[in-house]
Amino acid sequence: MNVLIVHAHNEPQSFNSAMARLAVEVLEGQGHSVQLSDLYAMGFNPVASADDFRQRANADYLVYALEQRHAVNNGTLAADIAAELDKIRWADLIILNFPIYWFSMPAILKGWIDRVFVSGYCYGGTRIYDRGGLKGKRAMLSFSLGGQTHMFGPDAVHGDLDAMLRPIQRGVLGYVGLSVLPPFVAFHVPYISEQARQQYLAQYREHLLTLDERAPLVFPSLDDFDATLHPRVL
Repeated sequence: MNVLIVHAHNEPQSFNSAMARLAVEVLEGQGHSVQLSDLYAMGFNPVASADDFRQRANADYLVYALEQRHAVNNGTLAADIAAELDKIRWADLIILNFPIYWFSMPAILKGWIDRVFVSGYCYGGTRIYDRGGLKGKRAMLSFSLGGQTHMFGPDAVHGDLDAMLRPIQRGVLGYVGLSVLPPFVAFHVPYISEQARQQYLAQYREHLLTLDERAPLVFPSLDDFDATLHPRVL
């Protein structure tokens, strides 16, 4: 299996960075091929702009998704985007590894998605969900956060964790056709002991070793909708 780990943490000595290194170690130890995109170390530019295209379909007005399609068809994506897109093409499994910021991902990772999940290849028109451009590949989130477990749930102060993750797991990964495995979550990380952090790493190791045993999340099938994406009436 080919695995792409996209890592977004600005401190190489952080627990989150230890998670990324552990994933490389465990997956390579199983005989898988692994590539790591360490976005901060790479100095990855997260800002989507006209500079992302070496040739424009419309030089006077930027419609970013349409320019992505044109660039994919003509091989004119900026070099840094093309390099990351090649990794996506190569990968069977994509792991996004990051700390939760403001109920979401760090800006550098959101920018990676904006620029690299290109229209015309990853999605476009009705090439979404179970017909998305990345259908047949899998994805998973591995992340740390500051809150404690009791802070997440239907009646908890922060609400349900699955609802918080929906924009990422469904709105990004599921949308482009990826089969999304259940995430790995490390709670309260900035405030726990070194022993507790080591326990989380041991749990993450086991999570990685048992990926094939985990049923993917369920997202819409376009078979349940008509050509205009209205629900079919049974």
